[in-house]
Amino acid sequence: MKVLYRLRKADYQAYLVGGCVRDLLLGYEPKDFDVVTDAHPEQIRAVFRNCRLIGRRFRLAHVHFGHEIVEVATFRGLNNEDGEGDRQQGRDGRILRDNVYGTIEEDAWRRDFTVNALYYNIRDFSVVDFVGGMEDHSAGILRLIGDPEQRFREDPVRMLRAVRFAVKLGFTIHPDCAAWIPHLAHLLEDIPSPRLYDEVIKLLMSGYAVQTFEQLRHFHLFGALFPETEECLAQEAEDFPLLFLAKALDRTDERLQQNKGVSPYFLFAALLWEPVRTQAKARIAAGDNDVFAYQEVSAEVINRQVRRIAIPRTVSLTMREVWMLQPRLERIKGVRPFKLLTHPRFRAAYDFLVLRAETGEADPELADWWTRFQSAGEAEQKAMTREGGTARRSRSRRRGPRKPRVTRDA
Repeated sequence: MKVLYRLRKADYQAYLVGGCVRDLLLGYEPKDFDVVTDAHPEQIRAVFRNCRLIGRRFRLAHVHFGHEIVEVATFRGLNNEDGEGDRQQGRDGRILRDNVYGTIEEDAWRRDFTVNALYYNIRDFSVVDFVGGMEDHSAGILRLIGDPEQRFREDPVRMLRAVRFAVKLGFTIHPDCAAWIPHLAHLLEDIPSPRLYDEVIKLLMSGYAVQTFEQLRHFHLFGALFPETEECLAQEAEDFPLLFLAKALDRTDERLQQNKGVSPYFLFAALLWEPVRTQAKARIAAGDNDVFAYQEVSAEVINRQVRRIAIPRTVSLTMREVWMLQPRLERIKGVRPFKLLTHPRFRAAYDFLVLRAETGEADPELADWWTRFQSAGEAEQKAMTREGGTARRSRSRRRGPRKPRVTRDA
């Protein structure tokens, strides 16, 4: 409100725009508020001392209030025929830079979806709509403004945003827009990998990961983001890949609904587990040591994936630790289990093993053994790890002595 009224006091137009207006109309509490104005970035900075200009592709002003940031943008224009501003477009139609300024109506036609082009006017407390956004909002339709093919080519990330908004809001993507997505999904390969990492976090860590995953696969977008995983899912030899990933995403949604934290490394470890598992399994079958096989394959899979999605190093290193502990968790004899309990990533690796066991990809008795081992007393732990013991035999001891085997005389 301070930003809006201070711009208005300085004789500039000022509106709330986009997702905050859309969500307020649905009764949701917006996560952030975007302001749009006819003031240019330098003029905005002159109004606010606590302002910082950012961005080259899109010049924006960030007005700081402690830890809170209000993003202020200038009305975008449709063209730069008058020589004002800078707009660059690649041969494939993708917008490389867009700092052409115009009127509020031109700005509305430059936005992506009609429901995101609603403006709240503080002068008379009205919603300003130039593109039929209120009608689509009431009907629950997500529709691109303008020609769908052209708008997707201008910014292919709009395909991901279409899925995210549709799932989050419970809207239906308009057929004219939906028809183009599978044909243009490959354009995501040209998007900078850091930007795609941010989009994947928004897609899968907003509480709707399972539905989002299904829609991404439906529109052939998942393969553009995780090609090796999609190749494994397409085969579905034993249904393990699909069941495991769906379970991992469902667990992510549950934690977010319970206001619990979700670590990106665990999510990405699940997303890339199947290519790691299958490739490591092939190396082990060829004679490689299992721990060494997982170590080598983990590095190779991540190195290929970061070309598509720039997974931060702090995340990728933890992912590798979780993966490489999986074969070590199968060693339950001697002192090895005691050493594993002190590993900083043991709990995450154990949770990963339990998830695998729940979907039939790992031995449930092994997961049960580790569950009991963590809560057992010292004497019981030593008995469980005695030389010659296995997960299956340990479980048999808990159930009671085996029945004597009956033999028949020849």
